[in-house]
Amino acid sequence: MSGRGRLIAVEGIDGSGKTTQAKRLAVALGAELTHEPGSTMLGRSLRQLLLDPSTGLVDPMAEALLMCADRAQHVEEVVRPSLSAGRWVVSDRYSGSTLAYQGYGRGIPLDDLARLVDLATGGLRADLSVLIDLDPSVAGGRASAVPDRLERLDADFHRRVRQGYLELAEAGAGRWTVVDGSGTVDQVAEAVRQAVELVLGPAAGESP
Repeated sequence: MSGRGRLIAVEGIDGSGKTTQAKRLAVALGAELTHEPGSTMLGRSLRQLLLDPSTGLVDPMAEALLMCADRAQHVEEVVRPSLSAGRWVVSDRYSGSTLAYQGYGRGIPLDDLARLVDLATGGLRADLSVLIDLDPSVAGGRASAVPDRLERLDADFHRRVRQGYLELAEAGAGRWTVVDGSGTVDQVAEAVRQAVELVLGPAAGESP
């Protein structure tokens, strides 16, 4: 594939199925799969700090800074080189997660976070963010057997995050698409694939 690749972020609350859908989408498109936090050596250490319940209470701004430190390394080491080589990249979480979790969820002013995110990414925005939308009451039933530090937060927090995602998607029309995550894995995967193709067209390595 010639020219710059495309960056697709798959977003959603914990338990929405976004990780499964990011994997399915990467295979369907013949794209490189990556994730946040934790796709680099530095990121793996930061992920441990951010998600391990034994870390204890973390100041919201400190949390946001750690997330953005992971993203800065991720963009520099993984994402930008792949895009420059013409490859499509599917990332399980990207900038929208910081705005939804640390902004709407934690209450940090969105303008402050937007500047922080822009600094961390060097201005690199996702070509498309796919929100796998699911009610937190349903998503909670899909939570991992050993929830991490963020998954353990109360239902009100996750409702704020979901509402934040929906508002981000509404404000970012053209760069966001929303897919109902309540169907079967196959149904959601097909809806995601169709939504991506509608906006970005087929990738060069896409499976028939």
